[in-house]
Amino acid sequence: MNESIDGKALVYCVGAFNTPNGKTAHGLVRFTERYEVVGVLDPAYAGQDAGMVLDGRPNGIPVFAGMEAAVSALRDAGKLPKSLVIGLAPDGGRLPPEAKASIKKALQMGWNVDSGLHDFLTNDSELTQLAQKHQCRIRDIRKTPDRDKLHFFTGDIEKVDCLKLAVLGTDSALGKRTTAWILVHAFRKAGISAEMVGTGQTAWMQGARYSMVMDSCINDFVSGEIEHAVVSAWKNEAPKVIVIEGQGSLMNPAYPGGFEILAAGRPDYVILQHAPKRLEYDGFPGYKLHPLPEQIRAIEVISGKKVLAVTLNHEQMTREEILPACEAITKETGLPAFDVLEYGADDLIALIKQHIR
Repeated sequence: MNESIDGKALVYCVGAFNTPNGKTAHGLVRFTERYEVVGVLDPAYAGQDAGMVLDGRPNGIPVFAGMEAAVSALRDAGKLPKSLVIGLAPDGGRLPPEAKASIKKALQMGWNVDSGLHDFLTNDSELTQLAQKHQCRIRDIRKTPDRDKLHFFTGDIEKVDCLKLAVLGTDSALGKRTTAWILVHAFRKAGISAEMVGTGQTAWMQGARYSMVMDSCINDFVSGEIEHAVVSAWKNEAPKVIVIEGQGSLMNPAYPGGFEILAAGRPDYVILQHAPKRLEYDGFPGYKLHPLPEQIRAIEVISGKKVLAVTLNHEQMTREEILPACEAITKETGLPAFDVLEYGADDLIALIKQHIR
């Protein structure tokens, strides 16, 4: 493993691991270049392997019941972390009151604390005083930069002449970011240079070099920040492919993401993530998910670009149901469908390669 950017980290995900509210922790457990994840906090899965819980594949990251158990085990193993990372991603991005005790313990041990929630830890005087006393750092990843550091849309996106793909979804908390990373890594494995453009706090936490946090950015600058990230990735890395992480979905009532990505990122094609067993929008019972063909038409009308393929989120499905579900999607939409998390992305990469300039 390459040396991580910020060293060893313990991920706080109490009460949320293996649920939609734990998607930041899930991303970090599956992949991150920013940290070396040495454990996850959630008593519901204490003693289990985090990779086995999530994907049925062990990855050597243990789940602990609490801070005391984690510190004891990690100290004995010579793996004490430098950071506590908040792996929660609840609706509204609020910090549960009970999490503060673990954060205080981390700061008292001199650990850094990183959080991607909307409740800014740096606004809490007790926590900032503890950080100052113990000479450690608190970072609020969702804290917007000063306005003079933000970018307005310029049209420079039209100069980007590599293939641009947007991984959008039919709902929020659907695995768009995970699929985007899988595609980037599969391109690189195939000898095709590719860059990820992150649009949320978790992508930054995973080490995306070109990113912005869309849901906390001031509206006037969202398009400009997306454009700036894509243009910077193209100018600095000269990739053959840029993959843009989607946010929310066009029709989700609380997270209607994707408009700015289509308008400002100006992808050449869209990969659409979909969960066949999901009937209602995430967190909103009674709000029926719009049919997949309707969502595809909406994307294509808004962007004037084609949805190239559908990627499957296999939540609530057995492995035996996955391939028939892909076949059913193809029959319904006329588009190829893939489960890249379960089976890898080689077949999808082969399809996309035909469109690389």
